[in-house]
Amino acid sequence: MSIGYSGGFSTTAHTTVSEPQPSRPAKHGGRGNDHRGLLDRVLEFLHPGPDSTSELIETLAEAEERDLIAPESRQMLEGVLRMAELSAGDVMVAAPRMDLLDIQSTTDELLGAVIDTGHSRFPVYDGQRDNIIGILLAKDLLKLQRAPELNVRALLRPAVFVPESKGLNELLRDFRSNRNHLAIVIDEFGNTAGLITIEDVLEEIVGEIEDEFDVDVGDGDAGIYTLADGSYRVAGDADIDAVNDAFGLKLSDADFDTIGGMVAHEHGRVPRRGETVEIAGLRFAVMINRGGAVRWFKVTRTPASEADELSG
Repeated sequence: MSIGYSGGFSTTAHTTVSEPQPSRPAKHGGRGNDHRGLLDRVLEFLHPGPDSTSELIETLAEAEERDLIAPESRQMLEGVLRMAELSAGDVMVAAPRMDLLDIQSTTDELLGAVIDTGHSRFPVYDGQRDNIIGILLAKDLLKLQRAPELNVRALLRPAVFVPESKGLNELLRDFRSNRNHLAIVIDEFGNTAGLITIEDVLEEIVGEIEDEFDVDVGDGDAGIYTLADGSYRVAGDADIDAVNDAFGLKLSDADFDTIGGMVAHEHGRVPRRGETVEIAGLRFAVMINRGGAVRWFKVTRTPASEADELSG
């Protein structure tokens, strides 16, 4: 055995055979790695990756067209990307449209407000609407049925306040970690600017979240729903014809295809969240803006007296 081992080093034939064995795989692997690296660099030069959110969104749209991702997945991914650029002030319900409860109200008055609006949480104020002292959960009012001696103040949960500039990503993280579903948005002067819920934030990702009170009054995908309080939720891209059918109107569709376009024209620009526009006896209040357009309106019929004043 020792002679054979030593002879392996002294024989030229053994040397030429044995030397490449350990080096060949490494050399081959090195060539392959270099080749793939060069190919990657060439592909990156010919098709560079997205450099902005808009380019990334376009890439997602292309992936959907190639059936690499489902339309629903693309919409959610788009929502995540757009949400990163939004703040609480962009999504909040403006202060004038907030449904508040007065701490001085009777139990019957509180229950009436809860039933009329259909919300599960309410900011409660004392004296002035700007003086919010807590949050009342609708289910907590049931405790008053068994224990009328309870003080409503004892049922209040602490109110969470956030600035208008707070990013939605950070706000969603806070909602999850604190197990809180509603926050009061304040402006730079400390005044109440509006409120925002976890549902408002999630809808920026998954789209409008329907509930059991949403009843479609249009034709399938017309985008017109009846709400619990008797008002309507109308999509900004709802066809003029669908709106005419739902409300018994005769709005012209000669210049506009969607109700959102008509409302923007009447207003002089795309209305912001919380702003209202009156058209043909209907009051269009903006619920959600998305992508520079109105996503949803809350529509109520203008009282006859107000309609007469507007027409006059």
